[in-house]
Amino acid sequence: MGSSITRCLALSGVLTTYGQRLAEFLAVHRLLPSEPQILERPTPPELPEDILMCIFASLETPDLVRAGSVCSSWRSACARLCNLGLFRQTQTPCLLYTSESAGESVAGLFSLVENKSYTLALPDPPIRTRYVIGSSHGWIITADDRSELHLLNPITGDQIALPSVATIEQVKPIFDDAGALHKYQYSWYTGTPLLVDYDFPTPSVFSLGELRDYLFGKAFLSSDPSTGDYYVVLKHNPESQLSFARAGDDRWTWLPPHVDYADCVFKDSLLFALDSHGEVRTFDLSALVVTQTIVLGRMKSCIVECNYMYIAQAPCGDLLEVWRSRNSLGWEDEDVSEQGLEDGEDEHISEHKLEDATDGSGLEPEDADVSEPESGSDSHVIFTDKFDVFKVDFAATKLEDITSSCDSVMFLGHNQSLCLSADEYPQLKSNHVYFTDDDGYYHFGSMKSERDIGVLNLGNCTVERIVSPQLWSNWPAPVWFIPNPRKINLASHD
Repeated sequence: MGSSITRCLALSGVLTTYGQRLAEFLAVHRLLPSEPQILERPTPPELPEDILMCIFASLETPDLVRAGSVCSSWRSACARLCNLGLFRQTQTPCLLYTSESAGESVAGLFSLVENKSYTLALPDPPIRTRYVIGSSHGWIITADDRSELHLLNPITGDQIALPSVATIEQVKPIFDDAGALHKYQYSWYTGTPLLVDYDFPTPSVFSLGELRDYLFGKAFLSSDPSTGDYYVVLKHNPESQLSFARAGDDRWTWLPPHVDYADCVFKDSLLFALDSHGEVRTFDLSALVVTQTIVLGRMKSCIVECNYMYIAQAPCGDLLEVWRSRNSLGWEDEDVSEQGLEDGEDEHISEHKLEDATDGSGLEPEDADVSEPESGSDSHVIFTDKFDVFKVDFAATKLEDITSSCDSVMFLGHNQSLCLSADEYPQLKSNHVYFTDDDGYYHFGSMKSERDIGVLNLGNCTVERIVSPQLWSNWPAPVWFIPNPRKINLASHD
């Protein structure tokens, strides 16, 4: 396979000719924009499979799915491409959300590239009954109504059950007289000598569905689970501690006690964990005995007006700390229609509109008019008004403020924190942060709250809407998601 790819890449002139023919065909089939409209629909060009694969490797997932529905030879090339993991790795993040009108088991996928939404039918348990606590490597991590965790690939429908919540250090199952799981006992124990658990001396007892409200924070993946080799790291309460599980484990392993973790990222086979004081610790999860190393001390004296913190790897390989500042409109404030904007800032709102499109792909485009205002929404609105970006200098043990010179694109929220090269994603806005809601209470505890979602310009802190009108229900909270078509069943997307 490698020699075939090398050969076809070397044939640049041939690829250019075939690529032009393919682009014309896709344009006629409304895969790519083309003006003026071509009236006659040609047959798909007959190309060798390895050359088709080279061309398809440049497509975003929606176009790849459509291409696979054209004919049997194209489907074969697309399927082989996906199974070998040779599809485009720089897939543009999309916004994954639900809407009440679409149904309990349907998710929406808003494409920033196409400015268009698609619907995805997902397996049970219904997505609208789950909490989404993470998004990484094309998978989301969810907690169902029994507080059990699952990995789910929304594109392929693949699902992996994670170790039982009852194996987390602070959780014990409670069975009824018939021996059925009935409730959970939840300990407030942190194991940290600096925290004496006087506030909660007695363990609490929660129903099966209630535990997730108190336990889960955010989850992280080391790699694509479809490869069969990965780690899942779980940030959980009490006091934002960490536990992890390897692929195939039947229980969670509690990491050396420490509290107030904010975000995690995997780099060079190590887990880098950032706490709310700006301190960074590393863990080698592959070691027989997992230990921690402090690689950056507390930056608390530097932190001003910061409500939440993220750690992400820049395209150049540096690690970044990103500090997020929020503000709020009070309970009695009636002017909450423009989330996150002050009076007079309406001109910064995006004019994006959904295109009305229908085609034959299995990623089914939604109608443009799908907004659904939530009745009974809370009038207390939390909104983001600032991000500060710092490069971590581990050698000098300091942070360098690069907010004004950051030429990347960031995606932050309840997803794996991402910092992408603006050159590789020309459709996205350089020096901007695409963000979703990440506040603990408003993410899990308040189902009616308006969500803190937008695009912030790091240069002037103005905020734009992702799309207007709003597409999503406020529950579960939308999350950034990078499509992963590995092992996709193209036959199910006809």
